Amino acid sequence: MKILITGTAGFIGFHLAKRYIKRGDEVFGLDNINDYYDVNLKYGRLKETGIQKEDIVYNKSIQSDTFSNYKFIKLNLEDRDNILNLFKTEKFDKVCNLAAQAGVGYSLKNPYTYIDSNIVGFLNILEGCRQNEVKHLSYASSSSVYGLNETMPFSTHDVVDHPISLYAATKKSNELMAHTYSKLYNIPTTGLRFFTVYGPWGRPDMALFIFAKNIIEGKPINVNNYGDMQRDFTYIDDIVEGIIRVTDSPAQSNKEWSGKKPDTSSSIAPYKIYNIGNSSPVKLMNFIEAIEEAIDKKAEKIMLPMQIGDVPATWADTSDLENDFNYKPDTSVKEGIKKFIEWYVKYYKN
Repeated sequence: MKILITGTAGFIGFHLAKRYIKRGDEVFGLDNINDYYDVNLKYGRLKETGIQKEDIVYNKSIQSDTFSNYKFIKLNLEDRDNILNLFKTEKFDKVCNLAAQAGVGYSLKNPYTYIDSNIVGFLNILEGCRQNEVKHLSYASSSSVYGLNETMPFSTHDVVDHPISLYAATKKSNELMAHTYSKLYNIPTTGLRFFTVYGPWGRPDMALFIFAKNIIEGKPINVNNYGDMQRDFTYIDDIVEGIIRVTDSPAQSNKEWSGKKPDTSSSIAPYKIYNIGNSSPVKLMNFIEAIEEAIDKKAEKIMLPMQIGDVPATWADTSDLENDFNYKPDTSVKEGIKKFIEWYVKYYKN
């Protein structure tokens, strides 16, 4: 199988590419290596897959010097002509689109980057799939789409029409765009709503990374909503396993789907939405305690109100993932945090 994975200098895309490479698939990675956070970390991930910083040139594919079945290209998703040319030249069997402008808070400051990457860029991916008979498109959505929904656990069968951040709105838009292409052009598409992913090589703008860095350096940590929050933290290896199982099995039409009582997670078109989460919410203060235990150091806490655009709790209903793929993420937060801290200390030589 020949697969395009976008976002391979990013956290999830990097781990997914490594799994597919080691499995023996022909993997093509894509990333624009933007400066949303420290690019050195992105180059560090790429180096792990045999892609050297000095070899990277925009819109030029390069061969990994470690894996014969891996190539990489630096490219913006919104670069329509070059994206479509890449699809035409490489003829991918499947595509997993993980590249996107991430972050809730950043969308308050730089909204246009979300439209460029997450809307315009995603349209280019859809067009590439349409014009080149890609057999399956899987793509990253987000638990953020649940917005003002307070029904727990969050179910893909619930209506999610009330996002509270532009980031969430773009992810919901991706699901709607994908459904349109599935129905019009019979392209199997599967959206994956990730729940607070963490682990080695994680993003520096995420809570675990920020908390660990500050605690190790003896700096205070900001605790939003005065600690009264909980998250369905999901370890990176569990996320990757879910992505692979789903991507390997193209979405199918739901023959029992009815427009009179529409199921939001499926369609008469080859379209499907899944949650990938640990389905076991952890209180923020317990999460911080687990970090303190792994580092063996107490944190100085600054208690703050809720950040605008954020939600107090997330909890994934993963029953569809369990029923369709016999899979349920199960890495404990204590175990996952321990692995992250081990990586962090080694990588940053603390």
